[in-house]
Amino acid sequence: GLTASGDPLPGKACYAHAFVILAATSALLAGVEGAKELLDDACKVFDEYFWDEKEGLTYDNWDTGFKNLSDYRGLNANMHTVEAFLAVADATGEEEYRKRAGRIIDRVALWARENNYRIPEHYNEKWEYMNDLNIDNPADPFKPYGVTPGHGIEWARLITQWALSTLGKEKAGEYIDLSQNLYERAIKDAWNVDGAKGLVYTTDLDGKPVIHDRMHWTLAEAINTSAVLYRVTANKQYSDDFSMFLEYLDDAVWDKEHGSWIHQLDKDNRPLDTVWPGKPDIYHAFQAMLIPYADVEVSIAKNFV
Repeated sequence: GLTASGDPLPGKACYAHAFVILAATSALLAGVEGAKELLDDACKVFDEYFWDEKEGLTYDNWDTGFKNLSDYRGLNANMHTVEAFLAVADATGEEEYRKRAGRIIDRVALWARENNYRIPEHYNEKWEYMNDLNIDNPADPFKPYGVTPGHGIEWARLITQWALSTLGKEKAGEYIDLSQNLYERAIKDAWNVDGAKGLVYTTDLDGKPVIHDRMHWTLAEAINTSAVLYRVTANKQYSDDFSMFLEYLDDAVWDKEHGSWIHQLDKDNRPLDTVWPGKPDIYHAFQAMLIPYADVEVSIAKNFV
């Protein structure tokens, strides 16, 4: 990141590096000059500093010079690493990255099943739960307390993509069941649970809402995953959900005057900017308009080359 004056922000984050890899795969597929060099460099840095081969998971944060590693481990970075690794495999044919994505997914599957399909977000260096992290500051913009239903929804889509691309539909049943359980748990916990339409941002491990704000990215992932699960299972409930989410998008989240999506709403669906001032994130909304029409086994950029 950069400050307003152009100075680099301190620290090196796995989350950000995963997105560099994702961007480089898209650039490579688009034939952008220098994309292969960028992807090679990004993967080299990731392999050296962020991939924990022993655990089959990622480290989270280093200081600026890659000298001191944080004790914190988080699933958000691992989730976007899965997305990036699948994109690398699709763009380059390097299947080792798809295998790594599967190792992450198998750990997440274990934690999901242990917690009634509510995935804990925060861990220490031994990969032990830190379920009380930020309990006194539940709206922390980077490490919110509790469970994030939007991530359960997003994991469901990525797990489906990995399982179909790796195992094929005939052998992917266990993972498709996992994806459905993750999605359905998240929707039950988060959708229209406080008297107004929308998906709450966070809950505790029992599914009780904590932060009632509606984030645009959560809706985008709900649109994506309901479409993907419908196409994989032909279950009409997912089709109905997809229509329901698009109706809510049209009613509350799409900014018809200025364009794009309102990034954050309060529990009464009024615009809010405590986490997302302005509209800096085109990634989620853009993908939500493409993924429902894409091959569910293939990363988004590969679909449209």
